[in-house]
Amino acid sequence: MTPEEKFLFDLQGFLVVKNVLSKAELEVLNAVLDEKVKEKQQNWYTSRVSNWGTPFQDLMDHPKILPYLIELIHEKFRLDHDYCICMNQGDHKLQLHGGEGHESDHWYKYRDGRMKNGLTVFAYALTDVPTGAGGFTCIPGTHKSNFLEGIPEEVMRLETLPPYVVQPPVEAGSVVIFTEALVHGTLPWKAEHQRRALLYKFSPGHSAWSQKYYSPDDYTDLTPQQRRILEPPSVGSREDVVQGG
Repeated sequence: MTPEEKFLFDLQGFLVVKNVLSKAELEVLNAVLDEKVKEKQQNWYTSRVSNWGTPFQDLMDHPKILPYLIELIHEKFRLDHDYCICMNQGDHKLQLHGGEGHESDHWYKYRDGRMKNGLTVFAYALTDVPTGAGGFTCIPGTHKSNFLEGIPEEVMRLETLPPYVVQPPVEAGSVVIFTEALVHGTLPWKAEHQRRALLYKFSPGHSAWSQKYYSPDDYTDLTPQQRRILEPPSVGSREDVVQGG
């Protein structure tokens, strides 16, 4: 991570990393989605997209996001759960939620010269998210706020949108990284094209939010590193994940 990226994540609780996926990668992923969603007419959510084949499997340690995983979580990070969200024009919102302490693994700390996070989201955008289109929204800085009870209920329900509620524009191929300690939600989708996002959520190696752990038997051709990333939570001799491993 660059010094500016570290500054922005510490300041905001989220970061947009551009050009993670190439045009070719987007085409492959969207082609699979085309088949998966062609019968779906409403807001669609499905879990475990990481076992839809190698292109989805490889997103758990994509070489362009691996440095962010190590820097923001730990060398012993693990994949906690993953899923896909597809939204058509007019599809509903998900009210604001999160905040440090909201769940026991929703936390953000700065210690010993580095940032440390609990459950952290890497959301791959497969389609453009222009300003005002909807989708991911948040209140920047709330991952460190001591006064979350001051957020009005109508704001938490996204019934009113004061200036401190932000919907960042995101280009297809970018990844939105955010800590679950950040207050965030989903605005109704307003764009004519479909919103498509793949969310991979990671935890420190000792921690878990999901009660359902991964099984390597559900995957083919896992690399040794990916096997480590799919391991259940543990403290003992868990191996580090290294760039290029």
